[in-house]
Amino acid sequence: MTKTSGSDNVLCGRLLLIDHDDACAHQTSAELSEALLVAPQITHAQTGREAADHLRKLRYDVIICELASLGDLAANVEDAMSRLVRLADGALILAVADSGSVSAALAAMRAGAHDYLAKPAGGSTLAGRLAELAQRHGRPRSLGVEVTPEPEVSDFAGFVGASSAMQFLYEQIGRVAASAAPVFITGESGTGKDVCAEALHGRGRRAASRFVAINCAAIPRDLMESELFGVVRGAFTGAHEDRKGAAELADGGTLFLDEVGELDLSLQSKLLRFLQTGCLSRVGETAARKVDVRVICATNRNPMQMIADRQFREDLFYRLHVLPIHLPPLRQRPSDIMLLTRHFLSRYAQEEHKSFLGVTPEAAQRLTAADWPGNVRQLQNLVRRLVVMFDGGQITTDMIEAADIESRVPTPARVEAPRSEKRTVLPMWQQEQRIIEDAIATFGGNISMAAAALEISPSTIYRKRQSWSELAATG
Repeated sequence: MTKTSGSDNVLCGRLLLIDHDDACAHQTSAELSEALLVAPQITHAQTGREAADHLRKLRYDVIICELASLGDLAANVEDAMSRLVRLADGALILAVADSGSVSAALAAMRAGAHDYLAKPAGGSTLAGRLAELAQRHGRPRSLGVEVTPEPEVSDFAGFVGASSAMQFLYEQIGRVAASAAPVFITGESGTGKDVCAEALHGRGRRAASRFVAINCAAIPRDLMESELFGVVRGAFTGAHEDRKGAAELADGGTLFLDEVGELDLSLQSKLLRFLQTGCLSRVGETAARKVDVRVICATNRNPMQMIADRQFREDLFYRLHVLPIHLPPLRQRPSDIMLLTRHFLSRYAQEEHKSFLGVTPEAAQRLTAADWPGNVRQLQNLVRRLVVMFDGGQITTDMIEAADIESRVPTPARVEAPRSEKRTVLPMWQQEQRIIEDAIATFGGNISMAAAALEISPSTIYRKRQSWSELAATG
């Protein structure tokens, strides 16, 4: 194995490896020691609590954490990682989890992990990623490595961003693109769900065939079936000729159903049958047509809530929800805001034949600190407005103030409930119990669906129910 290059005087750092599997931990330690020029001092902890004990006694430079090993530290990954971050005293944290644990990886990064790797990850891969992290965070000598990493991907298939969340998204797209299985994209409005769908198509095996997108929220319900499956002449008033629908036009390629949650329930059943059989019938005909399409769908709504509200068929959801991808909101990747700003500024300045010299530090701070409820689309609109409204030079805070229309839109006044003289405050565990039990009741006792809606694992609900029983017994 080729060792990661470095200088002779590189300092050797302390590394805490958290992994419940002794054999895997031993192998990882051996491979890291071989891959790095100077072997770090590696301490192994099997559990989150054992790791916490080590962190209270000694300062570590790096923590490699197998997420499944943190179960004894808190009820969920995000809380466990938050506790670990508080104890880590600034250590670089690399989370490691099974490739299917997408939600766990995102939760770990939200809580403060610096990056994520899917298992299995060999010693050279770990060493390279740790070196990149050290370089990125200004600590190239704390790991026993001193390397010049490959530049981060900041422009990927239409996306712009180099944050850990976006790097993880790029890896996901790369893994999922080659499959023929349906993809279910979730994310707030303006995060780029359409860009993600096109990236999946463009990097997949069907890239040479057609990509057909249909916005289920933009088409009237009475026309949706013919738009999706096609129509034969005379099927209804105005049907003057045979016409293919989006599914048939995409034959051999990709069909993208944006805002799929807006489909009428009756049409959802026909979509389900199409997914099950691969056959469709145009409106007004009885003959079935065989087509071969990969289906990608997207929504900005909570699908589990739509199921609970009887707005989305549960069987259709599980037919579509094979390969899930979640797009992070812009507020969760602030390091990408200036990358996006410069990208849009260059693009629109060129279109408008103007010259801009960048952004002042004060303006950059304002942009980075903003919440961006409209996500990338809101930032894109603001930059375009700036380019149109002003002649050039540097973008200042005054210019942003003048162009930022959204922040000046008045919000409806909040009507506060009348305050009672005395209020009873329940203990936290009882409030948590009420929320979880209400969710279980909403889904007719289905704990898996309730857990998905609450964004926790089913095992968390089972553990909490057990603890509530014990509290009730002792109370």
